[in-house]
Amino acid sequence: MYLVTMLGNLLIILAVISDSHLHTPMYFFLSILSMADIGFTSSTIPKMILDIQTHSGVISYAGCLIQLSFFYLFVCLDSTLLTVMAYDRFVAICYPLHYLVIMNPRHCSLLVLGSFMISIMNSQLHCLLMSQLAFCANVEIPHFFCDPPQLLKLACNDTSTSEILIYFIGVIFGGVPLSGIIFSYYKIVSSILRVPSSGGKYKAFVTCASHLSAVCLFYGTGLGVYLSSTVSHSLKKGAVASVVYTIVTPMLNPFIYSLRNRDIKRALQRLLNRTT
Repeated sequence: MYLVTMLGNLLIILAVISDSHLHTPMYFFLSILSMADIGFTSSTIPKMILDIQTHSGVISYAGCLIQLSFFYLFVCLDSTLLTVMAYDRFVAICYPLHYLVIMNPRHCSLLVLGSFMISIMNSQLHCLLMSQLAFCANVEIPHFFCDPPQLLKLACNDTSTSEILIYFIGVIFGGVPLSGIIFSYYKIVSSILRVPSSGGKYKAFVTCASHLSAVCLFYGTGLGVYLSSTVSHSLKKGAVASVVYTIVTPMLNPFIYSLRNRDIKRALQRLLNRTT
């Protein structure tokens, strides 16, 4: 599954870079999302595979913080990029005549740069909070990566303030992008309903279908992970939810964006033909 994730996302990136027909804002954001998905799954899965092969589950304190930092960097980057892509679809459908003026290369670059800066801030805040915790000797994390909710349960000092701050940061950095996506789709649906022809409505809906599927998959599995960690005390259920979140979601994104997208399929076909 990890190899399929890497291959699928790399093919999306190569297709967008190699095909001039895909040099548009939508596919530019898609290629950055694929890079984020590669980083997202690579922050945890290679270490898990290594642990399985060597029958060792040891990670240093510094290594744990580094893994946590990269994990939250790419999780937040995924979230902000999905918001940027929702904004792109909002401009394309609600302001089609001004689309190329609004979504110019400089504006697109600034949106991606802003997403990176927000994601770095989020990851460093999580890392700073976790570095303040004190742990007893021989701590065993009941998970396959260093997840803050699990680390909070294992800390020896009082974690009530850290717990409040962690969930506050989660609401800010997760809730604000999700609110932006919901608002964008509210405006998109309002605009689509005003289209007189059914064919026009269908065409407008199709342009958003892939992105909407990716948003539902990402936020649905993400909510499942954190609800399972707070509501359920079963370690197995939490681990299964995390595996779906960290492996299945990045693996399915290339399929979501390519199976019903003629431009991507043509670009991949041309890329494979050129390679062979």
